Amino acid sequence: MEKHLTHIALFAALIAVLGLVPKIDLASGVPITAQSLGIMLCGTVLGAKRGALAVLLFLALTLAGLPLLSGGRGGLGVLASPTSGYVIGFPIAAFVTGMIVENWRAPILPVAIIAAFLGGLVLLNTIGILGMAYVLDKNLAEASLLALPFLIGDLIKSVLAGFITQAIARMRPDALLSRS
Repeated sequence: MEKHLTHIALFAALIAVLGLVPKIDLASGVPITAQSLGIMLCGTVLGAKRGALAVLLFLALTLAGLPLLSGGRGGLGVLASPTSGYVIGFPIAAFVTGMIVENWRAPILPVAIIAAFLGGLVLLNTIGILGMAYVLDKNLAEASLLALPFLIGDLIKSVLAGFITQAIARMRPDALLSRS
């Protein structure tokens, strides 16, 4: 149990650290950041429940006012911003990504890449687009066009998450909680 709590806290911190990577601001008001890679890794490494808990810990700290989102954003105001759908989708994406890795018993590299793609790219961007459409008062087609620049970066992050997960599985198999 103590080991799991440590992993959850460590991955919440990882998401925060990935927010320090300089963001790229887009016209939509939603920045391209490295934090979605952290969300993917929460699922591929920690599994569904622990991955979602790590993200929820990160979000609790962020919504409490700590400036942990990229660009130093934090507080309840992020739920009224164009990023709201992404923020809401973070724990759901980590959970789904983790569920796929936990339940699909194939070699870890392709499973982690596909899980990160489905949870961290497809699902997260779907929820993000819905939030962006609502906050920006756009229709889904308009919001989808605004989200298009994220897809290439998220595809790269999905592959990175797969390779990082595979490296962890090789170096420290006991640390890959999604497969324990």
